[in-house]
Amino acid sequence: MGKPVLLSVDDDPGVSRAVARDLRRQYGADFRVLRASSGREALEALRELKLRGDTVAAFLADYRMPQMNGIEFLEQAMDLFPRARRALLTAYADTEAAIQAINIVDVDFYLLKPWDPPDEKLYPVVDQMIQAWRDSPEAVVDDVKLIGHRWSAPSFRARDLLARNAVPYRWYSVDEPEGQRLLAAADAGRDDVPVVITPDGVVLRSPTETELAGVVGLSVEPQADFYDLVVVGGGPAGLGAAVYGASEGLRTVLVEREATGGQAGQSSRIENYLGFPDGVSGGQLAERARRQAAKFGAELLLTRDCVALEAHGSKRVLRFADGSTIAAHAVVLATGVSYRSLGVAGADDLTGRGVYYGSAMTEAAECADEKVFIVGGANSAGQAAAYFARYASSVHVLVRGPSLEASMSHYLVEQLDAIANVHVHTCTQVAEAHGTDHLEQVTLRDARTGEQSTYPASHLFVFIGGFPRTQWLDGVVVRDDRGFIPTGPSLLEDGRRPHGWTLDRDPYFLESSLPGVFVAGDARAESVKRVASAVGEGAMAVTLVHRYLGER
Repeated sequence: MGKPVLLSVDDDPGVSRAVARDLRRQYGADFRVLRASSGREALEALRELKLRGDTVAAFLADYRMPQMNGIEFLEQAMDLFPRARRALLTAYADTEAAIQAINIVDVDFYLLKPWDPPDEKLYPVVDQMIQAWRDSPEAVVDDVKLIGHRWSAPSFRARDLLARNAVPYRWYSVDEPEGQRLLAAADAGRDDVPVVITPDGVVLRSPTETELAGVVGLSVEPQADFYDLVVVGGGPAGLGAAVYGASEGLRTVLVEREATGGQAGQSSRIENYLGFPDGVSGGQLAERARRQAAKFGAELLLTRDCVALEAHGSKRVLRFADGSTIAAHAVVLATGVSYRSLGVAGADDLTGRGVYYGSAMTEAAECADEKVFIVGGANSAGQAAAYFARYASSVHVLVRGPSLEASMSHYLVEQLDAIANVHVHTCTQVAEAHGTDHLEQVTLRDARTGEQSTYPASHLFVFIGGFPRTQWLDGVVVRDDRGFIPTGPSLLEDGRRPHGWTLDRDPYFLESSLPGVFVAGDARAESVKRVASAVGEGAMAVTLVHRYLGER
């Protein structure tokens, strides 16, 4: 691996040479300075750098370029090098470009050309970009190799874990010659997949998610035994609580069993979130929130599954699946919901092998020229349909009800209507999934006539509502008959406080039946199932945590 790269992109040859000259003069000793004359040329260079295992510290992209403008380039470049810092260059003040740059690619700086003298107008900006790049956590081990089988459920879960946590890796199929060579070198066989090989030669065969997370540099162990606040769940509500908790001086740790972002993190494009008029992917939104929480000092623990909550006096103790524990003064439960099982013959056996819950965007390339089926009529299903339509020959949305309008946002209904290869089938349900080692066919039932038809299928994505992840809290906090957690006024019956309540006050609005344990987001009874409301509840929960701590 050579020096990290500073890449400038400008279609004006004179400007391009000047930028590269100024950058080499100041940073050539420590960085390799590259330049490109178009966004497409730059992306080709980035793909080559990625394959060679090089790193990119910063992009400086001109806004007004033909074919692909600077924002469009940066949006694609972020997928290859998400840690690289970003600056947009323009010849004059352009408010619309600045707003787009902030909303779409989270640009770090907006520079007006020319920047003479560079000592005053260029170098201070690049210095800050380089420092931010160096300060951002390097949560990956370069050149991790993942060998697996396309239709192996454990292989899919490993790929999904790495992708959702923004960990770059190289995938090798056991059916390809290089994959077979790597298995032989690792003294492993097809039955051992997934197999992970680190750059220093460490081999993991069929690792657990925690083992995999640890070897690629993700944080899996707490730095302390006791905190002011433990947040359970890394979706929008949990990330909101972690950001506000840490920013307000609470020693905060967020515990997540899979990846930050929750179900929202799997969305290809959220277009109705305040402040993002051009939309933002769930992954980008989650990554920004994760960086924000880390900036304020919050710890993030991944692949840790909470199995018990205990009260010891004023201390709240969380127990993990491996038997270890952490404790805190207060807890925010933001565990969200899981998609319900499809519950039809064949589906369980084929989960991860053609049947997927959620978007599973790692499968997008495999859907090229295939017929894809999506089950569900809410926003998550609509966003997935629009995303997979870019790859698949056709996308078939299966809706149990008579229309989409009752369950999906109007803007998404209009979007799907405008996509030629998206087909909506109302009053339609999956009756059976067929296949041996992977999904091969689906049988659909028309709810109006009862007629069934079977179609070839390789991918079935399921979005059929959720159930709360609260089973582990049974007997500790009050849950309703569906598993959601009532809070605040909902806990009062005829003005009486819940059984076992020990404080001389009513529960706060987001407080559960156990004092000091608050609930935010989809797991809370009567919550509004939207990203914005989840973030708001996470922030509100921290305000109530402060009030609770002030009583002690």
